[in-house]
Order: sequence, then structure tokens, then C-alpha cells
Amino acid sequence: MNKIYPDAAAALAGVVQNGQTIAVGGFGLCGIPEALIGALRESGVTGLTAISNNAGVDGFGLGQLLETRQIKKMIASYVGENKEFARQYLAGELELEFTPQGTLAEKLRAGGAGIPAFFTKTGVGTIVADGKEIREFDGEQYVMERALVADVALVKAWKADKAGNLVFRKTARNFNPNAAMAGKVCIVEVEQLVETGEIDPDHVHLPSIYVHRIVVNATPEKRIEQRTIRAAH
Repeated sequence: MNKIYPDAAAALAGVVQNGQTIAVGGFGLCGIPEALIGALRESGVTGLTAISNNAGVDGFGLGQLLETRQIKKMIASYVGENKEFARQYLAGELELEFTPQGTLAEKLRAGGAGIPAFFTKTGVGTIVADGKEIREFDGEQYVMERALVADVALVKAWKADKAGNLVFRKTARNFNPNAAMAGKVCIVEVEQLVETGEIDPDHVHLPSIYVHRIVVNATPEKRIEQRTIRAAH
């Protein structure tokens, strides 16, 4: 089965639809699937629920989809770098499900592993636990969190072989493996594509069974979210 597509638009064709839930890898602007997000914007699909650690920044990453009003709901952990996100949310134009960062990662991992729910101490006694089941284990209270499963996962990896085995680079791994596992269809954007068998099995971070489509973006912009430098003396 050929998983390689000529460009991001082709990789999304026939998969993305209005009203879907989309899981997107990345942390800030690190490890985001830049080309796939751009192609999703150009596809014009609307009414999306986006699962991602954050909402990008104004004009880049998922911020592009907020500007075009293609996202109706965000399931996220940190969104403080996006003014348009804040404006839409405060105006009641955008739904938001805030989720603690570790809980969000586990909700995606659990969804990919076929685990429907789990208990965690994180959020007990806060608004995070409102409306959720609370159960006591060994004298401590835990809140039940439902797993997340997405219609489509858009992820970024450093390298893939043609079968779809993935290698992530350093901290750009972040939420990408969990997002990939949680997607019913996983589309991955990579910088390098090699022949099947060229990646040492011990170096595979995510096996090919989770990957359905691959597109190469050899020169992503990799924008820095906040550049901080030492003052000149």
C-alpha cells in the first residue's frame, strides 16, 4: 500500500470533512505539522473540533484556522499566546474545553490504546472536575477522564520510511505520538523520507501501523514562538 502523497493538499483530500474532530501534534510552535495545517486552511472545511496542546499564535499554526473561523471548539491545555483565540473565546464565539497538560496527553494515549477512561488526581476539587465522576482509591479522591479519539490526526515527524515508521527529533516529539495514536486516520508530515528498512527498528519511535498517509515537507519554517536573546554589553 502506497502511503506517500505528493503534497499536503493531496494527503488531506478525501479525508477531512466539515464537523470533524482533528488531533494536531505540537507544543507551542515546536513540532507542528506546518504544511498540513496550511492545507487544512485552504481546504475550507469548517465546524472543526481541534485537540491540541495549544492554539498556535496569531497567523501561524492553528492560529490560521482561528482567523478563518474553521475551528468551533478547542480541546487544549495552554492558549495564552493567541490574541484572536482569547478574543473569540471571551466573545462567546469559540467553545473551549481546558484540560491539564498531562491529562490531555494521557487522554490521547488512552484513546489510541483503546482505553475508554481513566482516573487521575489532577483537577480534583477544581472546575476541571465539574460534572465528572469522582471515586476514592486508597483514601484519595480521583476524577474520571474520558479518552479522546479523533477522526483525523495531523502530526509532524523528522523522518519516515515508506512503510510509515516514524522518528521524531528531540523535543519536537512532544504530543505527536499520542495524537497519531488517537487518530482514526493519521496523516504525517516529515522532513526526510527513506526506504523501508533503512531505519533501525530500535530507533523507531512510532510504528507504521498508526500511519496512513505521508507527505514530505523538507524545509519547514520552524518559526520560534518567543525569541529571547542576551542584551548587548
